[in-house]
Amino acid sequence: MEAALRRGNRRLDRRLRTLRVRRGPDPRRLAAYEPRTAVVGVWLCVAVALMVTGICTGEPAVIWTFAAVWPLALFGVFRLLCRWSKP
Repeated sequence: MEAALRRGNRRLDRRLRTLRVRRGPDPRRLAAYEPRTAVVGVWLCVAVALMVTGICTGEPAVIWTFAAVWPLALFGVFRLLCRWSKP
């Protein structure tokens, strides 16, 4: 059965031979993330706009979108502050 699969699908065979186990995101890569100031500014503007819209309308979709964007914006601000406070 394996031989038939190897003959029929070379891409699948290559993927199975080079299969690597992933254990989630690499914390070193996440810790090395350095966002640009403009990107963090956009995240903050979007988060504030979603917050105001969510307060005014009370729509669950807007509130959940704000709940998804806000932590990203805070993480970006935190990384910017860490970068700016380096000696």
